[in-house]
Amino acid sequence: MLAGMKNIARRALNRTRTPDPRPAAKGWCSRDEVIMGTAVRVELWSDERAAGADAMAAVMAEMDRIDRLMSPYKPESELSRINSDAAAQAVPVSAELFDLIARSIDFSVLSEGAFDITFASAGHLYDYRRQVRPSDEELARARAAIGYRNLILDASMHTVRFARAGVRIDLGGFAKGHAVDRGAAILQRRGISHAIVSAGGDSRILGDRQGRPWTIGIRDPRQAGDVIAVLPLQDVALSTSGDYERYFEEGGVRFHHVLDPRTGKSPSGVRSVTVIAADGLTSEALTKTVFVLGVARGMALVESQPGVDAVVIDGEGALHYSRGLRDGRLPTWQ
Repeated sequence: MLAGMKNIARRALNRTRTPDPRPAAKGWCSRDEVIMGTAVRVELWSDERAAGADAMAAVMAEMDRIDRLMSPYKPESELSRINSDAAAQAVPVSAELFDLIARSIDFSVLSEGAFDITFASAGHLYDYRRQVRPSDEELARARAAIGYRNLILDASMHTVRFARAGVRIDLGGFAKGHAVDRGAAILQRRGISHAIVSAGGDSRILGDRQGRPWTIGIRDPRQAGDVIAVLPLQDVALSTSGDYERYFEEGGVRFHHVLDPRTGKSPSGVRSVTVIAADGLTSEALTKTVFVLGVARGMALVESQPGVDAVVIDGEGALHYSRGLRDGRLPTWQ
């Protein structure tokens, strides 16, 4: 089966050629920026280049807006206000942020706590650039505040309150998935039907590449620049989380940005998770979930969800595919 997938990917790559980005009236357009602390890219086909440029600018503006709303690093953001005030009082929030927090609880229930935005109660104690991690005592105190049941939502008032002091939330587990979904929706409203919107490891794909698939590479977690698998895709969302994104090593242990909410520590049984789903919010949330659950439990969860598939690289570097991919039910151009 693996050889068959590689052959499909090889044929897709051979068929795909990067189009000329500078045709006179119509063609492929692209734009790159750094937003939300990651690389954001929009590539699309437009019959009118000016309209394509306007559409890409609108997507970037939306990304900026989401960053201002949900960044845990901007003290004026709505999310920062929740973290600052919600232990003392109910905090009114926008409908968009309220709905995202409510969706996060749905994923927490689905995953039995493997996905939990209150992981930030411990997560904020790590500084991967400076190679700082919490002591065992600090981590024990922080773990006591982790738990989605500490989030008290009032749907009638659109407020969020924390059940105890020390709780913090971070939407890094699926905010970029939400952002690429919003960006794709903007393009669809403008009549764009062939495009990709990416933010870091999260992508939302519209249509194909004018008769060719979009080909998305899954990088080798231990060899930067090398691709371990290629998926030809159309009309799906895809998210990848890897232990190589933000990390440091100490005493032979890799401390990376994906944390197990139950321990406040980085799981070691998985190096990379890629999830394919209908929307970016789902695909990104499930990458974090599978990372924490591990190969067996994570794949079982993926296979219980209609229209969802996954590729996992375990702690030994071995590739694992969900049943849909193993059986050749590829959500791709064939």
